[in-house]
Parts: sequence; structure tokens; C-alpha cells
Amino acid sequence: MATRERVLSGMRPSGRLHLGNYLGALANWVTLQEDYDCFYFSADWHVLTDRIDVSDVPANTIEMAADWLGAGLDPQRSTLFIQSLVPEHAELHLLFSMVTPVSWLERVPTYKERIEQQGIASPSYGLLGYPLLQSADILMYKARWVPVGVDQVPHVELTREVARRFNNTFRPVFPEPDAKLTEIPKVPGTDGRKMSKSYGNDIELADAPETIRAKVRTMVTDPA
Repeated sequence: MATRERVLSGMRPSGRLHLGNYLGALANWVTLQEDYDCFYFSADWHVLTDRIDVSDVPANTIEMAADWLGAGLDPQRSTLFIQSLVPEHAELHLLFSMVTPVSWLERVPTYKERIEQQGIASPSYGLLGYPLLQSADILMYKARWVPVGVDQVPHVELTREVARRFNNTFRPVFPEPDAKLTEIPKVPGTDGRKMSKSYGNDIELADAPETIRAKVRTMVTDPA
């Protein structure tokens, strides 16, 4: 029996998932587990790049895991885990930080975008090093493929560079992963904007039928 190629992806635990999360990532995860050796994780450490208060993360992780299972992720066919319960993620991130030039991290497009969008006057290393922690997440499991949208391709390219630098500095250890491009639809929320929990315009996967009906009734229809 041929060895399946490994896929790895993570999701930040922000609570119950909505239709945008499902159509943008989760549905693809479910499909990939048919043909690949899939590793999916709750990226709870990544939450720290946005805020210090993470008291809601344990409950959010449980809710997100419930949505994963309800959507069709099968623990018998995929490996599901919580990032912070595997301390080697942080250890590998530390080692990578010793061989990764700061300029590589500064040129990642999402770094400047988040600073501008969130009005951050004094960005932390956590924000700057966010993509490097992602690289550790990916390379630790020697993933062959990383399912991403076009906007995340620079993160995968950085991971390839980090692997190459580490391998050349020490010895060949990490295979260079490739991005598995996924077409991510822009799912509109109940107010016409992009569906987002922060906008309060989302329809959650766990919403009761009557709740969904109430939300749909508020949606603006096309007069044409």
C-alpha cells in the first residue's frame, strides 16, 4: 500500500464556526482526508499574536472541535490535536528563530497589513514571528502539502526558505512543503459584507433551525 502524502493545516480557536469557515476551509479538509495523511490542529498559541487575554480559548477549542467532527472530520482518518499540548512546536520555533533573518519576516505581506489595519504602533515579536511559528507547525510534521488560499502563499514560501536554510546550515532534515491552492469563496454575511464573527453577520454551523431562519429573514435581497 502506497504511503499517503501528508497534509497539515490549523485553525485559530475563536469559537463556533460559521458558513464562511466551512466553505473556506473545513469542507476542503474533509475532502482531503480521503486521499491524504491529514494533520489538523487548533492553533491556540497563534491567538496570542492578537491579544493577551486567552481565557476563552479552552472553551472555544472544544466548540471548534465539535464543529469539526460535525462537519465530517474523522479521528480515524485524520490526526486532530491542540498546538499548545505539543511543546515541541515552541522549541522548533526557537531553533528556527536562530537561523532566520529578520528581513525575511518583515517582507511577509500580512505583517504590514495587520499593523496598518489594527493601528499597531509598537508591534511585538509575536506578531513579526507569527509566520515563523507557522513554519515550525508545518515542518515539525514534515508535511508535503499545506492547503491555503492565495493570500497565504507567502507564508508557505517562507517555510520553504526556512527549511532550506536549516538543511544547508546543519544537515538535511526537513522536506520543503508546497502550497495546495484552494479556491476560497467570499461568503456574504447577513448584511452583505464578508461573513465574520466580528461583524455579527454570521450563520454558525451549530445554529438551531429557528435561529437560522431569523437571521436569513434579516438579509437584504436583490431588488432586481
